[in-house]
Amino acid sequence: MRWTTEQIADQSGKTFLVTGANSGLGLVTARVLAAKGGHVIMAVRNLTKGRQAADAIDGSVELQHVDLADLDSVRALADELRGRRIDVLVNNAGIMMPPRQLSAQGHEQQFAANHLGHFALTLLLLDQIEERVVTVSSALHKRGRIHYDDLDGSGRYSPIAFYTQSKFANVLFGLELHRRLKAAGDPRRSLLAHPGYSDTNLQTAGRTRAVKALMRVGNRVLAQPAERGALNQLYAAVDPRAQSGQFIGPDGRGEHRGWPTEVQPVGPARDEADARRLWELSERVTGVQLSSADLGRQRR
Repeated sequence: MRWTTEQIADQSGKTFLVTGANSGLGLVTARVLAAKGGHVIMAVRNLTKGRQAADAIDGSVELQHVDLADLDSVRALADELRGRRIDVLVNNAGIMMPPRQLSAQGHEQQFAANHLGHFALTLLLLDQIEERVVTVSSALHKRGRIHYDDLDGSGRYSPIAFYTQSKFANVLFGLELHRRLKAAGDPRRSLLAHPGYSDTNLQTAGRTRAVKALMRVGNRVLAQPAERGALNQLYAAVDPRAQSGQFIGPDGRGEHRGWPTEVQPVGPARDEADARRLWELSERVTGVQLSSADLGRQRR
């Protein structure tokens, strides 16, 4: 069965927090959820672009600032939202294959924005999340591993290797959060999604001029529309059949294009020992820890 937005039930009364909601997959996700009656908190780095995006959405939205690569900014957003009910958190924002840069706290930029920021945001808000967390990864996670001996890329940096590391980290995190919720008897869900090869500005941001030109051609010839790619995270975010621990991606060959279905993470991403190691490292470098008080309670 081809799952589309037509199958999304009325979301009135629910609040969704979507990171990176001013463009690409995040904008599509915000637009659809608002059209279905949900209230969408659009967490964006660029407020000017965010306002333009929000003004074009027909529905209930609000704008919040966050730079996922800056842990101080992540904490500021969590403080701003403290006490508010959030039904679903969609960890969507990301950066892809820029030249080597360090975050405000000295971490490699892709690892900081794509993993550490979302890890910290999820844990800081977990007490307020009622239903589920969706973390957006990539099919390229299959080429990733955690460079524990060179996390900041100072030894040897490759844009693609550190991008795939961050997407691999997303999968380790999402599955470990699922395991911890399940072990505590907590009915909330942690799901993963990836968009396949979708036409967004992610592929061209932060690249050299030659690479940008090549990626634009690839987007036109090979990619599916962002509206199709976003279906995977939308299904994970709202469909009652989506189960905790599932990974939702396109059903086509190589998971590049297609309709939402359950896909499988690469074998090493299911390594529980590696997931615990990354979790402990992430707690240490972010200064954010999961409290036992945040787990095991029955949700409304």
